[in-house]
Amino acid sequence: MTAAASAKGKLGRRLLRGLMWLTGFGVLGLVTLWATAALYFDVRIAWLRGPLAGAYVGVIITLWVLLKPRWRAALLTGVAFILVLGWWLLLKPSNDRNWQPDLAVLPYAEFDGDRVTIHNIRNCDYRSETDFEVQHYDRTFNLSDLQTVDLYMVYWGSPMMAHTMVSFGFGDDRYVCFSIETRKEQDEAYSAVKGLFRQFELTYVVADERDVVRLRTNYRQGEDAYLYRLKGTPEAARQLFLDYVNRANRLHTQPEWYNAVTDNCTTGIRTQRDAANRAPWDYRVLVNGLGNELLYDRGRIATNLPLAQVKELGHINTRAKAADQAEDFSKQIREGLPDPNVAAQK
Repeated sequence: MTAAASAKGKLGRRLLRGLMWLTGFGVLGLVTLWATAALYFDVRIAWLRGPLAGAYVGVIITLWVLLKPRWRAALLTGVAFILVLGWWLLLKPSNDRNWQPDLAVLPYAEFDGDRVTIHNIRNCDYRSETDFEVQHYDRTFNLSDLQTVDLYMVYWGSPMMAHTMVSFGFGDDRYVCFSIETRKEQDEAYSAVKGLFRQFELTYVVADERDVVRLRTNYRQGEDAYLYRLKGTPEAARQLFLDYVNRANRLHTQPEWYNAVTDNCTTGIRTQRDAANRAPWDYRVLVNGLGNELLYDRGRIATNLPLAQVKELGHINTRAKAADQAEDFSKQIREGLPDPNVAAQK
């Protein structure tokens, strides 16, 4: 081997070691950041959060300043992360907290052959976003009557992110809408950052459309709601409905944590179904404001018109404000929606 080749080999090995260390530092930095945030947000004694998070960072910095060789500091940094992770995973969700009144009552369903009785369907009477009377009712549905599945996408800021809700139609203008949300306590507000940790329990709001839709179109400011009729077989519609109902039943007795990435209003639609029966993964499941593009590409919504026109026709705010408390609210907001079963133009 020539001197030049030997030098080139040494340089290559040096670069490889440097890349490995750089990658390792990056990973250790990320897990340290996560562990610090977990302590800051999820320690249950409020006054301890800041000191514990600060102490954790201080210990990690001290390890890297004092310990040689560096692999010892790296090893102990990993051990510290594992200890925090183990504590964090042991935090238990609860159904027994001081909940906000519109989230205090959990829905559940009972089955009798083809008949499903959903208890505690929410139908709040709103005077404003924050001033309302909480009401619930029970209703029995025949699975054989299930005719339609519709998707709501509600935007409040970035076009990349939306809140999704799924509504099932049983004919005669009878709809029941499911909204996967955080179950917030009194004086608690949603935070996307806190949603990455164990701050919120998960809840399935099962509601009348005059509640969960009208709240977003008629009372909240700056929210735009779009409605898309979904294409699919009766068997698929029935299975999706049962997925929602069964998950709601499980949450009624076994609380779970909400997570802004892995179990939110959109990813929850996937996680409630067996892995073998889930649709193929796509980045637009996470960037869910683009979910209409994903459904359009897969032919699950109307494709006989350009997507921009389908979206425009599905913008329901004006129709919802006009319908307001009308008994046929659900019918009025669906006027003019494109039919997903019409063949796409060639």
